[in-house]
Amino acid sequence: MAASKKAVLGPLVGAVDQGTSSTHFLVFISRTAELLSHHQVEIKQEFPREGWVEQDPKEILHSVYECIAKTCEKLGQLNIGISNIKAIGVSNQRETTVVWDKITGEPLYNAVVWLELKTQSTVESLSKRIPGNNNFVKSKTGLPLSTYFSAVKLHWLLDNVRKVQKAVEEKRALFGTIDSWLIWSLTGGVNGVVHCTDVTNASRTMLFNIHSLEWDKQLCEFFGIPMEILPHVRSSSEIYGLMKAGALEGVPISGCSGDQSAVLVGQMCFQIGQAKNTYGTGCFLLCNTCHKCVFSDHGLLTTVAYKLGRDKRVYYALEGSVAIAGAVIRWLRDNLGIIKTSEEIEKLAKEVGTSYGSYFVPAFSGLYAPYWEPSARGIICGLTQFANKCHIAFAALEAVCFHIREILDATNRDCGIPLSHLQVDGGMTSNKILMQLQADILYIPVVKPLMPETTALGGFFPETTAMVAGAAEGVDVWSLEPEDLSAVTMERFEPQINAEESEIRYSTWKKAVMKSMGWVTTQSPESGDPSVFCSLPLGFFIVSSMAMLIRARYISGIP
Repeated sequence: MAASKKAVLGPLVGAVDQGTSSTHFLVFISRTAELLSHHQVEIKQEFPREGWVEQDPKEILHSVYECIAKTCEKLGQLNIGISNIKAIGVSNQRETTVVWDKITGEPLYNAVVWLELKTQSTVESLSKRIPGNNNFVKSKTGLPLSTYFSAVKLHWLLDNVRKVQKAVEEKRALFGTIDSWLIWSLTGGVNGVVHCTDVTNASRTMLFNIHSLEWDKQLCEFFGIPMEILPHVRSSSEIYGLMKAGALEGVPISGCSGDQSAVLVGQMCFQIGQAKNTYGTGCFLLCNTCHKCVFSDHGLLTTVAYKLGRDKRVYYALEGSVAIAGAVIRWLRDNLGIIKTSEEIEKLAKEVGTSYGSYFVPAFSGLYAPYWEPSARGIICGLTQFANKCHIAFAALEAVCFHIREILDATNRDCGIPLSHLQVDGGMTSNKILMQLQADILYIPVVKPLMPETTALGGFFPETTAMVAGAAEGVDVWSLEPEDLSAVTMERFEPQINAEESEIRYSTWKKAVMKSMGWVTTQSPESGDPSVFCSLPLGFFIVSSMAMLIRARYISGIP
Protein backbone atom coordinates (compact mmCIF):
# COMPACT_ATOMS: atom_id res chain seq x y z
CA MET A 1 0.00 0.00 0.00
CA ALA A 2 2.81 2.39 0.99
CA ALA A 3 4.75 1.62 -2.21
CA SER A 4 1.62 2.30 -4.26
CA LYS A 5 1.13 5.65 -2.54
CA LYS A 6 4.71 6.68 -3.30
CA ALA A 7 4.26 5.83 -6.94
CA VAL A 8 1.12 7.96 -7.18
CA LEU A 9 2.79 11.00 -5.59
CA GLY A 10 5.56 11.27 -8.14
CA PRO A 11 8.40 13.82 -7.79
CA LEU A 12 8.39 16.11 -4.75
CA VAL A 13 10.03 19.52 -4.37
CA GLY A 14 11.09 21.26 -1.15
CA ALA A 15 11.03 24.97 -0.37
CA VAL A 16 12.99 26.91 2.24
CA ASP A 17 11.09 30.11 3.10
CA GLN A 18 13.36 32.21 5.34
CA GLY A 19 11.55 35.35 6.53
CA THR A 20 12.20 38.10 9.04
CA SER A 21 10.12 36.43 11.75
CA SER A 22 10.42 32.72 10.98
CA THR A 23 11.79 29.94 8.81
CA HIS A 24 9.64 27.34 7.01
CA PHE A 25 10.50 24.20 5.10
CA LEU A 26 7.72 22.77 2.96
CA VAL A 27 7.38 19.82 0.60
CA PHE A 28 5.02 19.84 -2.40
CA ILE A 29 3.86 17.34 -5.01
CA SER A 30 5.15 18.82 -8.28
CA ARG A 31 2.30 17.39 -10.34
CA THR A 32 -0.50 18.99 -8.30
CA ALA A 33 1.26 21.69 -6.16
CA GLU A 34 -0.35 19.99 -3.14
CA LEU A 35 1.40 20.61 0.19
CA LEU A 36 2.44 17.36 1.89
CA SER A 37 4.25 18.50 5.00
CA HIS A 38 5.99 21.47 6.57
CA HIS A 39 7.68 22.74 9.71
CA GLN A 40 8.20 26.25 11.06
CA VAL A 41 10.67 27.79 13.54
CA GLU A 42 10.43 31.35 14.84
CA ILE A 43 13.52 33.55 14.53
CA LYS A 44 14.65 35.97 17.22
CA GLN A 45 15.29 39.63 16.48
CA GLU A 46 17.86 41.53 18.54
CA PHE A 47 17.61 45.27 19.29
CA PRO A 48 21.05 46.22 20.71
CA ARG A 49 20.32 49.97 20.53
CA GLU A 50 17.57 52.34 19.47
CA GLY A 51 16.89 51.77 15.76
CA TRP A 52 19.15 48.70 15.46
CA VAL A 53 17.66 45.37 14.33
CA GLU A 54 19.93 42.33 14.03
CA GLN A 55 19.68 38.53 13.79
CA ASP A 56 22.11 35.68 14.36
CA PRO A 57 23.11 34.15 10.96
CA LYS A 58 23.93 30.83 12.65
CA GLU A 59 20.50 30.71 14.28
CA ILE A 60 18.95 31.30 10.85
CA LEU A 61 21.03 28.49 9.33
CA HIS A 62 20.26 26.10 12.19
CA SER A 63 16.55 26.90 11.82
CA VAL A 64 16.74 25.77 8.19
CA TYR A 65 18.39 22.47 9.12
CA GLU A 66 15.84 21.95 11.91
CA CYS A 67 12.89 22.64 9.61
CA ILE A 68 14.24 20.26 6.97
CA ALA A 69 14.85 17.49 9.54
CA LYS A 70 11.43 17.87 11.17
CA THR A 71 9.62 17.94 7.84
CA CYS A 72 11.42 14.81 6.71
CA GLU A 73 10.41 13.09 9.96
CA LYS A 74 6.78 14.02 9.30
CA LEU A 75 7.03 12.62 5.76
CA GLY A 76 8.36 9.39 7.24
CA GLN A 77 5.35 9.20 9.53
CA LEU A 78 3.17 9.54 6.41
CA ASN A 79 5.11 6.66 4.84
CA ILE A 80 6.48 8.94 2.13
CA GLY A 81 10.09 8.40 1.12
CA ILE A 82 12.27 11.53 1.14
CA SER A 83 14.16 10.12 -1.87
CA ASN A 84 11.22 11.48 -3.90
CA ILE A 85 12.40 15.05 -3.17
CA LYS A 86 14.13 16.03 -6.41
CA ALA A 87 14.99 19.68 -5.76
CA ILE A 88 14.98 22.47 -3.18
CA GLY A 89 14.26 26.18 -3.63
CA VAL A 90 15.17 29.07 -1.34
CA SER A 91 13.23 32.31 -0.81
CA ASN A 92 14.35 34.87 1.72
CA GLN A 93 13.95 38.19 3.46
CA ARG A 94 15.70 40.63 1.15
CA GLU A 95 18.41 43.27 1.82
CA THR A 96 19.39 41.74 5.18
CA THR A 97 23.19 41.71 5.12
CA VAL A 98 25.65 39.02 6.25
CA VAL A 99 29.46 39.00 6.12
CA TRP A 100 31.28 35.80 6.99
CA ASP A 101 34.73 34.19 6.99
CA LYS A 102 35.17 31.77 4.08
CA ILE A 103 38.00 29.95 5.92
CA THR A 104 36.18 29.25 9.19
CA GLY A 105 32.58 29.58 7.98
CA GLU A 106 31.81 31.88 10.94
CA PRO A 107 29.76 35.08 10.60
CA LEU A 108 31.86 38.16 11.34
CA TYR A 109 28.91 40.12 12.73
CA ASN A 110 25.19 39.68 13.21
CA ALA A 111 22.94 39.86 10.16
CA VAL A 112 21.94 43.51 9.75
CA VAL A 113 18.18 43.37 9.09
CA TRP A 114 16.55 45.25 6.22
CA LEU A 115 14.36 47.57 8.34
CA GLU A 116 16.96 48.88 10.78
CA LEU A 117 18.31 52.42 11.08
CA LYS A 118 21.90 52.27 12.36
CA THR A 119 23.16 53.48 8.98
CA GLN A 120 21.21 56.76 8.78
CA SER A 121 24.27 58.97 9.29
CA THR A 122 26.06 56.87 6.65
CA VAL A 123 23.23 57.63 4.22
CA GLU A 124 23.44 61.34 5.01
CA SER A 125 27.19 61.36 4.42
CA LEU A 126 26.98 59.42 1.15
CA SER A 127 24.10 61.50 -0.20
CA LYS A 128 26.31 64.61 -0.15
CA ARG A 129 28.60 62.92 -2.69
CA ILE A 130 25.88 62.35 -5.31
CA PRO A 131 25.64 65.20 -7.84
CA GLY A 132 22.20 66.78 -7.85
CA ASN A 133 21.99 66.61 -11.64
CA ASN A 134 23.33 63.04 -11.91
CA ASN A 135 21.86 60.57 -9.45
CA PHE A 136 23.81 57.66 -10.92
CA VAL A 137 22.87 55.44 -7.95
CA LYS A 138 19.15 55.60 -8.71
CA SER A 139 19.57 55.49 -12.50
CA LYS A 140 21.65 52.29 -12.27
CA THR A 141 19.84 50.54 -9.43
CA GLY A 142 16.27 51.92 -9.49
CA LEU A 143 16.62 52.58 -5.75
CA PRO A 144 16.82 55.72 -3.59
CA LEU A 145 19.75 56.06 -1.21
CA SER A 146 18.29 54.63 2.00
CA THR A 147 19.11 52.61 5.10
CA TYR A 148 16.88 49.90 3.57
CA PHE A 149 19.39 48.48 1.09
CA SER A 150 22.43 46.23 1.56
CA ALA A 151 25.21 48.49 0.22
CA VAL A 152 24.77 51.00 3.04
CA LYS A 153 24.72 48.25 5.66
CA LEU A 154 27.87 46.70 4.19
CA HIS A 155 29.57 50.12 4.08
CA TRP A 156 28.76 50.53 7.79
CA LEU A 157 30.20 47.10 8.64
CA LEU A 158 33.41 47.89 6.76
CA ASP A 159 33.71 51.21 8.63
CA ASN A 160 32.78 50.03 12.12
CA VAL A 161 33.54 46.33 12.67
CA ARG A 162 37.23 45.48 12.97
CA LYS A 163 36.68 41.75 12.40
CA VAL A 164 35.08 42.55 9.04
CA GLN A 165 37.85 45.00 8.10
CA LYS A 166 40.56 42.47 8.95
CA ALA A 167 38.87 39.64 7.03
CA VAL A 168 38.56 41.88 3.95
CA GLU A 169 42.24 42.87 4.19
CA GLU A 170 43.21 39.20 4.44
CA LYS A 171 40.90 38.17 1.56
CA ARG A 172 38.81 35.96 3.85
CA ALA A 173 35.51 37.86 3.78
CA LEU A 174 32.39 36.99 1.80
CA PHE A 175 29.24 39.10 1.61
CA GLY A 176 25.73 38.01 0.84
CA THR A 177 22.07 38.48 1.52
CA ILE A 178 20.39 35.64 3.43
CA ASP A 179 20.02 33.48 0.30
CA SER A 180 23.78 33.63 -0.35
CA TRP A 181 24.61 32.72 3.24
CA LEU A 182 22.21 29.77 3.20
CA ILE A 183 23.19 28.39 -0.21
CA TRP A 184 26.92 28.72 0.59
CA SER A 185 26.42 26.91 3.90
CA LEU A 186 24.04 24.20 2.62
CA THR A 187 26.27 23.32 -0.35
CA GLY A 188 29.39 22.66 1.71
CA GLY A 189 30.43 25.92 3.31
CA VAL A 190 34.20 26.02 3.75
CA ASN A 191 34.46 22.79 1.73
CA GLY A 192 32.26 24.05 -1.11
CA VAL A 193 32.60 26.62 -3.86
CA VAL A 194 29.05 27.97 -4.27
CA HIS A 195 28.95 31.67 -3.43
CA CYS A 196 25.99 32.99 -5.40
CA THR A 197 22.79 35.00 -5.36
CA ASP A 198 19.98 35.50 -7.86
CA VAL A 199 19.06 38.62 -9.83
CA THR A 200 16.11 39.51 -7.57
CA ASN A 201 18.24 39.61 -4.43
CA ALA A 202 21.17 41.26 -6.20
CA SER A 203 18.86 44.05 -7.35
CA ARG A 204 18.19 44.96 -3.70
CA THR A 205 21.83 45.50 -2.72
CA MET A 206 22.28 48.89 -4.48
CA LEU A 207 25.50 47.52 -6.01
CA PHE A 208 23.81 45.83 -8.99
CA ASN A 209 23.18 47.46 -12.36
CA ILE A 210 19.63 46.41 -13.24
CA HIS A 211 20.21 47.20 -16.94
CA SER A 212 23.40 45.18 -17.53
CA LEU A 213 22.49 42.64 -14.79
CA GLU A 214 26.01 42.83 -13.36
CA TRP A 215 27.76 44.19 -10.31
CA ASP A 216 28.64 47.78 -11.10
CA LYS A 217 32.22 48.97 -10.60
CA GLN A 218 31.25 52.64 -10.14
CA LEU A 219 28.67 51.73 -7.48
CA CYS A 220 31.12 49.49 -5.63
CA GLU A 221 33.73 52.24 -5.62
CA PHE A 222 31.17 54.80 -4.43
CA PHE A 223 30.15 52.62 -1.47
CA GLY A 224 33.71 51.42 -0.82
CA ILE A 225 32.90 47.76 -1.43
CA PRO A 226 35.62 45.41 -2.78
CA MET A 227 34.05 43.47 -5.64
CA GLU A 228 35.82 40.23 -4.76
CA ILE A 229 33.59 39.72 -1.71
CA LEU A 230 30.40 39.76 -3.80
CA PRO A 231 28.53 36.57 -4.83
CA HIS A 232 28.13 35.41 -8.43
CA VAL A 233 24.76 36.48 -9.84
CA ARG A 234 22.58 33.73 -11.30
CA SER A 235 19.01 33.41 -12.57
CA SER A 236 16.17 32.53 -10.19
CA SER A 237 15.79 29.01 -11.62
CA GLU A 238 18.88 26.88 -12.21
CA ILE A 239 20.98 24.33 -10.32
CA TYR A 240 23.40 26.14 -7.99
CA GLY A 241 24.79 23.14 -6.12
CA LEU A 242 23.93 20.05 -4.07
CA MET A 243 23.00 19.73 -0.40
CA LYS A 244 26.10 18.48 1.43
CA ALA A 245 24.65 17.59 4.82
CA GLY A 246 21.46 16.65 6.61
CA ALA A 247 18.54 14.46 5.63
CA LEU A 248 18.50 15.72 2.02
CA GLU A 249 22.20 15.37 1.22
CA GLY A 250 22.72 15.18 -2.54
CA VAL A 251 19.50 17.00 -3.50
CA PRO A 252 20.09 19.98 -5.83
CA ILE A 253 19.29 23.52 -4.76
CA SER A 254 17.83 24.90 -7.97
CA GLY A 255 15.60 27.85 -7.15
CA CYS A 256 16.29 31.16 -5.46
CA SER A 257 14.41 34.45 -5.21
CA GLY A 258 13.69 37.28 -2.83
CA ASP A 259 10.43 36.64 -1.01
CA GLN A 260 8.41 39.38 -2.72
CA SER A 261 9.51 38.35 -6.20
CA ALA A 262 8.54 34.78 -5.38
CA VAL A 263 5.04 35.91 -4.37
CA LEU A 264 4.62 37.91 -7.59
CA VAL A 265 5.13 34.65 -9.52
CA GLY A 266 2.93 32.73 -7.06
CA GLN A 267 0.09 35.20 -7.64
CA MET A 268 0.58 34.54 -11.37
CA CYS A 269 1.21 38.23 -12.12
CA PHE A 270 2.93 37.45 -15.41
CA GLN A 271 1.37 40.23 -17.49
CA ILE A 272 2.20 43.92 -17.59
CA GLY A 273 0.16 45.90 -15.05
CA GLN A 274 -0.69 42.90 -12.84
CA ALA A 275 0.08 43.58 -9.18
CA LYS A 276 0.06 41.96 -5.75
CA ASN A 277 0.43 43.20 -2.19
CA THR A 278 1.97 41.11 0.58
CA TYR A 279 1.24 41.78 4.27
CA GLY A 280 4.17 40.48 6.29
CA THR A 281 6.50 42.19 8.75
CA GLY A 282 6.23 45.05 6.26
CA CYS A 283 4.00 45.52 3.21
CA PHE A 284 5.20 45.17 -0.36
CA LEU A 285 3.18 46.03 -3.45
CA LEU A 286 4.77 44.90 -6.74
CA CYS A 287 3.45 45.70 -10.21
CA ASN A 288 4.84 43.78 -13.18
CA THR A 289 6.27 46.06 -15.91
CA CYS A 290 7.51 43.11 -18.02
CA HIS A 291 10.82 43.71 -19.83
CA LYS A 292 10.81 47.47 -19.33
CA CYS A 293 12.50 49.36 -16.49
CA VAL A 294 9.89 51.92 -15.47
CA PHE A 295 11.30 54.65 -13.24
CA SER A 296 8.87 56.14 -10.77
CA ASP A 297 8.08 59.83 -10.38
CA HIS A 298 6.10 59.12 -7.23
CA GLY A 299 8.44 57.44 -4.74
CA LEU A 300 8.33 53.81 -5.89
CA LEU A 301 11.29 51.51 -6.51
CA THR A 302 12.30 49.92 -9.80
CA THR A 303 13.40 46.35 -9.19
CA VAL A 304 14.04 43.00 -10.88
CA ALA A 305 10.90 40.87 -10.65
CA TYR A 306 12.32 37.54 -11.85
CA LYS A 307 14.45 35.72 -14.42
CA LEU A 308 13.25 32.13 -14.64
CA GLY A 309 16.27 30.46 -16.23
CA ARG A 310 19.77 31.25 -17.45
CA ASP A 311 18.60 31.91 -21.00
CA LYS A 312 15.29 33.53 -20.10
CA ARG A 313 14.55 37.25 -20.34
CA VAL A 314 14.46 39.36 -17.20
CA TYR A 315 11.20 40.89 -15.94
CA TYR A 316 11.00 44.12 -13.94
CA ALA A 317 8.54 45.57 -11.44
CA LEU A 318 7.61 48.79 -9.71
CA GLU A 319 7.55 48.30 -5.95
CA GLY A 320 6.12 50.22 -3.02
CA SER A 321 7.66 49.19 0.30
CA VAL A 322 6.21 49.84 3.77
CA ALA A 323 8.55 49.02 6.65
CA ILE A 324 5.96 48.37 9.37
CA ALA A 325 2.81 46.29 8.85
CA GLY A 326 2.63 43.02 10.78
CA ALA A 327 5.42 44.46 12.93
CA VAL A 328 2.98 46.95 14.45
CA ILE A 329 0.80 44.06 15.68
CA ARG A 330 3.88 42.45 17.19
CA TRP A 331 4.69 45.81 18.84
CA LEU A 332 1.22 46.02 20.39
CA ARG A 333 1.72 42.49 21.71
CA ASP A 334 5.36 42.59 22.88
CA ASN A 335 5.89 46.25 23.79
CA LEU A 336 2.49 47.49 24.96
CA GLY A 337 1.04 44.16 26.06
CA ILE A 338 -2.53 45.02 25.01
CA ILE A 339 -2.85 41.66 23.24
CA LYS A 340 -1.39 38.27 24.11
CA THR A 341 -1.46 36.82 20.59
CA SER A 342 -1.39 38.50 17.19
CA GLU A 343 -4.80 37.01 16.40
CA GLU A 344 -6.43 39.02 19.22
CA ILE A 345 -6.07 42.26 17.27
CA GLU A 346 -9.07 41.35 15.10
CA LYS A 347 -11.26 40.71 18.15
CA LEU A 348 -10.35 44.06 19.74
CA ALA A 349 -10.92 45.97 16.50
CA LYS A 350 -14.26 44.24 15.94
CA GLU A 351 -15.53 45.29 19.40
CA VAL A 352 -15.58 48.97 18.41
CA GLY A 353 -15.55 48.94 14.59
CA THR A 354 -13.88 52.35 14.50
CA SER A 355 -10.76 54.17 15.62
CA TYR A 356 -12.97 56.94 17.04
CA GLY A 357 -10.90 59.60 15.30
CA SER A 358 -7.55 58.17 16.42
CA TYR A 359 -4.81 57.80 13.81
CA PHE A 360 -1.67 55.72 14.17
CA VAL A 361 1.42 56.28 12.02
CA PRO A 362 3.82 53.41 12.92
CA ALA A 363 6.93 55.02 11.44
CA PHE A 364 9.25 53.12 13.79
CA SER A 365 11.94 52.96 11.08
CA GLY A 366 11.09 56.23 9.39
CA LEU A 367 8.80 56.23 6.36
CA TYR A 368 9.57 54.19 3.25
CA ALA A 369 7.62 54.59 -0.01
CA PRO A 370 6.40 56.97 -1.21
CA TYR A 371 8.10 59.45 1.18
CA TRP A 372 11.55 57.99 1.95
CA GLU A 373 11.65 60.15 5.05
CA PRO A 374 14.08 58.83 7.70
CA SER A 375 13.26 61.65 10.15
CA ALA A 376 9.71 60.34 10.72
CA ARG A 377 8.81 58.46 13.89
CA GLY A 378 5.73 56.69 15.16
CA ILE A 379 2.84 58.77 16.50
CA ILE A 380 -0.72 58.20 17.69
CA CYS A 381 -2.88 61.30 17.41
CA GLY A 382 -6.52 62.36 17.62
CA LEU A 383 -6.92 60.77 21.04
CA THR A 384 -9.64 61.64 23.54
CA GLN A 385 -10.37 60.24 27.01
CA PHE A 386 -12.91 57.95 25.35
CA ALA A 387 -10.20 56.13 23.37
CA ASN A 388 -9.19 52.71 24.65
CA LYS A 389 -7.10 49.76 23.54
CA CYS A 390 -9.78 48.64 21.07
CA HIS A 391 -9.62 51.97 19.24
CA ILE A 392 -5.81 51.78 19.16
CA ALA A 393 -6.04 48.26 17.73
CA PHE A 394 -8.43 49.46 15.02
CA ALA A 395 -6.19 52.45 14.25
CA ALA A 396 -3.21 50.10 13.87
CA LEU A 397 -5.06 48.05 11.23
CA GLU A 398 -6.23 51.21 9.48
CA ALA A 399 -2.63 52.46 9.38
CA VAL A 400 -1.56 49.45 7.33
CA CYS A 401 -4.42 50.04 4.89
CA PHE A 402 -3.74 53.76 4.57
CA HIS A 403 -0.09 53.04 3.77
CA ILE A 404 -1.18 50.72 0.97
CA ARG A 405 -3.58 53.38 -0.37
CA GLU A 406 -0.60 55.73 -0.69
CA ILE A 407 1.40 53.06 -2.54
CA LEU A 408 -1.50 52.17 -4.83
CA ASP A 409 -2.07 55.82 -5.73
CA ALA A 410 1.60 56.15 -6.66
CA THR A 411 1.46 52.93 -8.71
CA ASN A 412 -1.60 54.10 -10.61
CA ARG A 413 0.06 57.42 -11.44
CA ASP A 414 3.29 55.78 -12.61
CA CYS A 415 1.59 53.08 -14.69
CA GLY A 416 -1.19 55.26 -16.02
CA ILE A 417 -3.72 52.44 -15.73
CA PRO A 418 -5.57 52.28 -12.38
CA LEU A 419 -5.82 48.83 -10.84
CA SER A 420 -9.36 47.45 -10.92
CA HIS A 421 -8.69 45.19 -7.92
CA LEU A 422 -5.80 44.27 -5.62
CA GLN A 423 -4.50 40.72 -5.19
CA VAL A 424 -3.23 40.18 -1.66
CA ASP A 425 -1.42 37.57 0.41
CA GLY A 426 0.55 37.27 3.64
CA GLY A 427 -0.18 36.36 7.24
CA MET A 428 -2.32 39.42 7.97
CA THR A 429 -4.81 38.53 5.22
CA SER A 430 -6.47 36.04 7.58
CA ASN A 431 -7.76 39.12 9.44
CA LYS A 432 -11.16 39.82 7.84
CA ILE A 433 -11.46 43.25 9.50
CA LEU A 434 -8.18 44.25 7.87
CA MET A 435 -9.25 42.97 4.45
CA GLN A 436 -12.57 44.81 4.59
CA LEU A 437 -10.85 47.98 5.76
CA GLN A 438 -8.43 47.68 2.85
CA ALA A 439 -11.25 47.40 0.32
CA ASP A 440 -13.02 50.38 1.91
CA ILE A 441 -9.92 52.58 1.95
CA LEU A 442 -8.80 51.68 -1.59
CA TYR A 443 -12.39 51.76 -2.82
CA ILE A 444 -11.70 48.78 -5.09
CA PRO A 445 -12.20 45.04 -4.45
CA VAL A 446 -9.51 43.12 -2.58
CA VAL A 447 -9.04 39.45 -3.51
CA LYS A 448 -7.07 36.85 -1.57
CA PRO A 449 -6.34 33.16 -2.13
CA LEU A 450 -8.79 30.90 -0.34
CA MET A 451 -6.56 27.94 0.43
CA PRO A 452 -6.42 26.50 3.96
CA GLU A 453 -2.76 25.58 3.69
CA THR A 454 -1.83 29.06 2.47
CA THR A 455 -3.44 30.67 5.52
CA ALA A 456 -1.78 28.16 7.82
CA LEU A 457 1.59 29.01 6.31
CA GLY A 458 1.27 32.73 6.81
CA GLY A 459 -0.78 33.46 3.72
CA PHE A 460 2.19 33.46 1.35
CA PHE A 461 2.82 31.38 -1.75
CA PRO A 462 5.65 29.10 -0.57
CA GLU A 463 4.95 26.73 -3.44
CA THR A 464 6.42 29.39 -5.75
CA THR A 465 9.87 28.64 -4.37
CA ALA A 466 9.29 24.98 -5.10
CA MET A 467 7.93 25.82 -8.57
CA VAL A 468 11.05 27.68 -9.73
CA ALA A 469 13.28 24.96 -8.25
CA GLY A 470 11.33 22.15 -9.89
CA ALA A 471 11.29 23.96 -13.25
CA ALA A 472 15.06 24.42 -13.39
CA GLU A 473 16.94 22.92 -16.31
CA GLY A 474 18.24 19.53 -15.23
CA VAL A 475 15.39 19.06 -12.73
CA ASP A 476 12.36 19.56 -14.99
CA VAL A 477 9.62 18.22 -12.69
CA TRP A 478 7.45 21.37 -12.65
CA SER A 479 6.04 23.46 -15.50
CA LEU A 480 5.89 27.26 -15.24
CA GLU A 481 3.71 27.64 -18.31
CA PRO A 482 0.59 29.61 -17.27
CA GLU A 483 -1.76 26.99 -18.73
CA ASP A 484 -0.12 24.30 -16.57
CA LEU A 485 -0.40 26.21 -13.30
CA SER A 486 -3.29 25.38 -10.98
CA ALA A 487 -6.07 27.96 -10.70
CA VAL A 488 -6.52 29.37 -7.22
CA THR A 489 -9.91 29.95 -5.57
CA MET A 490 -10.16 33.54 -4.38
CA GLU A 491 -12.11 35.30 -1.61
CA ARG A 492 -13.33 38.78 -2.55
CA PHE A 493 -13.90 41.83 -0.34
CA GLU A 494 -15.98 44.65 -1.85
CA PRO A 495 -15.97 48.26 -0.58
CA GLN A 496 -18.82 48.82 1.88
CA ILE A 497 -18.58 52.56 2.49
CA ASN A 498 -19.20 55.45 0.12
CA ALA A 499 -16.33 57.07 -1.74
CA GLU A 500 -16.69 60.38 0.12
CA GLU A 501 -16.24 58.76 3.54
CA SER A 502 -13.23 56.84 2.23
CA GLU A 503 -11.61 60.07 1.01
CA ILE A 504 -12.25 61.92 4.29
CA ARG A 505 -10.58 59.19 6.32
CA TYR A 506 -7.66 59.05 3.92
CA SER A 507 -7.09 62.83 3.92
CA THR A 508 -7.08 62.86 7.74
CA TRP A 509 -4.51 60.08 7.73
CA LYS A 510 -2.32 62.19 5.42
CA LYS A 511 -2.41 64.99 8.01
CA ALA A 512 -1.20 62.53 10.64
CA VAL A 513 1.64 61.41 8.36
CA MET A 514 2.81 65.00 7.97
CA LYS A 515 2.89 65.35 11.77
CA SER A 516 5.11 62.25 12.05
CA MET A 517 7.88 63.82 9.97
CA GLY A 518 10.83 65.83 11.21
CA TRP A 519 10.93 64.31 14.69
CA VAL A 520 14.58 63.27 14.43
CA THR A 521 16.83 66.26 13.90
CA THR A 522 20.04 64.75 15.29
CA GLN A 523 20.71 61.17 14.22
CA SER A 524 23.59 59.68 16.15
CA PRO A 525 22.72 56.13 17.27
CA GLU A 526 25.97 54.85 15.73
CA SER A 527 28.01 56.68 18.36
CA GLY A 528 26.30 55.06 21.33
CA ASP A 529 26.52 58.45 23.09
CA PRO A 530 24.01 58.87 25.96
CA SER A 531 23.20 62.29 24.51
CA VAL A 532 21.16 60.44 21.88
CA PHE A 533 18.46 60.25 24.55
CA CYS A 534 18.28 64.05 24.57
CA SER A 535 17.48 64.13 20.86
CA LEU A 536 14.69 61.57 21.00
CA PRO A 537 11.49 62.90 19.40
CA LEU A 538 8.59 64.15 21.48
CA GLY A 539 6.54 61.40 19.83
CA PHE A 540 8.75 58.86 21.59
CA PHE A 541 7.74 60.20 25.02
CA ILE A 542 4.07 60.55 24.04
CA VAL A 543 3.89 56.96 22.84
CA SER A 544 6.00 55.68 25.76
CA SER A 545 3.76 57.41 28.31
CA MET A 546 0.69 56.11 26.57
CA ALA A 547 2.19 52.61 26.52
CA MET A 548 2.61 52.69 30.30
CA LEU A 549 -0.94 53.98 30.77
CA ILE A 550 -2.49 51.34 28.49
CA ARG A 551 -0.43 48.59 30.09
CA ALA A 552 -1.44 49.68 33.59
CA ARG A 553 -5.12 49.69 32.59
CA TYR A 554 -4.74 46.31 30.91
CA ILE A 555 -3.11 44.73 33.98
CA SER A 556 -5.75 46.19 36.30
CA GLY A 557 -8.56 44.91 34.09
CA ILE A 558 -9.85 48.35 33.05
CA PRO A 559 -11.04 48.22 29.37
